[in-house]
Amino acid sequence: MFNHPYYYNNHQAFEPAPYPPFFDARQQVVRGQATWTEGGQVTKCNIAWSDNQYMTVAVSPRAGFQCGQTIKVRNPQNTREVLVEVVDTVQGYPPNRINLHKRAFEALGANPDVGVLNVEIIANPELEAEKFGKYLIEIVSVGYPGYRVVNYKFEGKEEVSTNRSKETYLYTLESPRETIQVRGSVVYNPNTNRVISFDLTELEQ
Repeated sequence: MFNHPYYYNNHQAFEPAPYPPFFDARQQVVRGQATWTEGGQVTKCNIAWSDNQYMTVAVSPRAGFQCGQTIKVRNPQNTREVLVEVVDTVQGYPPNRINLHKRAFEALGANPDVGVLNVEIIANPELEAEKFGKYLIEIVSVGYPGYRVVNYKFEGKEEVSTNRSKETYLYTLESPRETIQVRGSVVYNPNTNRVISFDLTELEQ
């Protein structure tokens, strides 16, 4: 069991756009294209490209995503998936075109030499709706270096007491050698959003 006095932070929104968001709860899977970048020193979100073990992405301002939001990207040619964090925007890109960090692009099994990859972009409303799903993704990524989180499942929420709530998630991680599952839970004060403790358990295969 780990104790961590962290607070959950809400997403920072981009500047309001004069058009409705392209991605919403009614359309979660969109076919599009991905390019790649090695990132830069400054991002629109003030989040480094190296965050989340370089599983990061820049999106069109018209897509409707927010800074720090997690989206899933799938390569339909081999079904590989990555969960990436929105850290920047790309002016002039259509809503269904994204710019992945090179490491995320390669994690999809793509050769950077191809330049542009056809992908499926999936918004993650379930993960974003639950307070600490993304919080635990970041902890799992740090706790399992060399692995990337490719999927998750919200397993439930328990009201432990009036000032303690518990959320549990199941994460699927991949490395070049294997695929594993890790169950993560976090106990927090629902009145202050302060984390009381969290726990990670690797499941036996």
